[in-house]
Amino acid sequence: MAILVVDIFTFYWLLSVTQLITSSFVRNSIYIAFWLFTIGLITAIILLKSRLDSMNTYRKQWLISSFYGLSVSSFVPKLIFVTVISILYFANYVFSVKESLIIIPIIGLFSGFLPFFVIVYGIFRTLYRFKIHRIKIKFEELPEKFDGLRIVHISDLHLGSFNFRYHILERAVRLINELEADFIFFTGDLVNNHAWELKGWQRVLKKLKAKRGKYAVLGNHDYGDYSKWKPLKAKQSNFELIKYFYERINFKLLLNEADTIEIKKDKIAILGVENWGNPPFKQYGDLKKTLKNVADIPFKILLSHDPSHWTEEVVEKTAIALTLSGHTHGMQAGINFKDINWSPIQYKYKHWAGLYNYNKQYLYVTRGLGWLGFPGRLGMHPEITLLELHK
Repeated sequence: MAILVVDIFTFYWLLSVTQLITSSFVRNSIYIAFWLFTIGLITAIILLKSRLDSMNTYRKQWLISSFYGLSVSSFVPKLIFVTVISILYFANYVFSVKESLIIIPIIGLFSGFLPFFVIVYGIFRTLYRFKIHRIKIKFEELPEKFDGLRIVHISDLHLGSFNFRYHILERAVRLINELEADFIFFTGDLVNNHAWELKGWQRVLKKLKAKRGKYAVLGNHDYGDYSKWKPLKAKQSNFELIKYFYERINFKLLLNEADTIEIKKDKIAILGVENWGNPPFKQYGDLKKTLKNVADIPFKILLSHDPSHWTEEVVEKTAIALTLSGHTHGMQAGINFKDINWSPIQYKYKHWAGLYNYNKQYLYVTRGLGWLGFPGRLGMHPEITLLELHK
């Protein structure tokens, strides 16, 4: 309905814009092409929706992502075009006796075509242009032997979205290994929903190298909560296969537990909770259980998929120095330019990307390495984070 309403308004203004075209054949060709695309897209979406339950899960995932990209590429530019040209025509009517037959249509068309090209660029170019963020943080309580600790933080791979194109993620693996990290921490959402998405990825992800260890936690998509399972035991089987995959790639999966790292009697604790989010996201995480055996270790690093967990259970309630999260993807759209950081996701999540500090407790939220839903990234590159910890 949204697509149809916007397209009706778009066509209304298109009639005004195409008055500048003298050839009736060209004008009619534009009109026919416009409505063929609109009717075709809406019909395809309705057919897809009606047949989702009977589709193969791989085919379903690919079709949903494809139509998501196609719909956004069509809907957003048209919405901007309608808004801008409506404002321009109204302003011209109020403040001028003469109607501008050239300037307003040109500006209106530009306002529509520009976002279209930006979206297409985000789909075909930015989606896999991995960006390394280098962050240095000072901690007074960091043990002497851990000064200069190098951590690579990645999250939200969503391997099913890569459609088994292993060579793409191999580029990210090479970039990560070149950073020569002491630890690699992965903060959840390995898959979109299913264990079959992991096929063949062991060979790629096993190449990740860290001097002292590789750790991971689960994200909301790793539990299979977004699919229908018949019988129900299939969901548990799917879950066990996902957990077992971490063993195959030499990551230690922390399930509400902690690990102690010692260098010449200096110690730090690495904590990992299962997914904990505000409703409608489920709360599998148990931070009290995770802290139980490392309460006496002064410096702690927490891996927790959802950044809202930091606000609700970590800050001022624990002595955890650094929390690492993902989940938001930076909404895969926004502005990151010097000191300007904006994304629509910030109206849902207070902490959505980058480094946050409250009373010497830090949170870092990565923008994610993969993607989900919309097959593009607009101003929000897939992220590899290098954190250096110093005294």
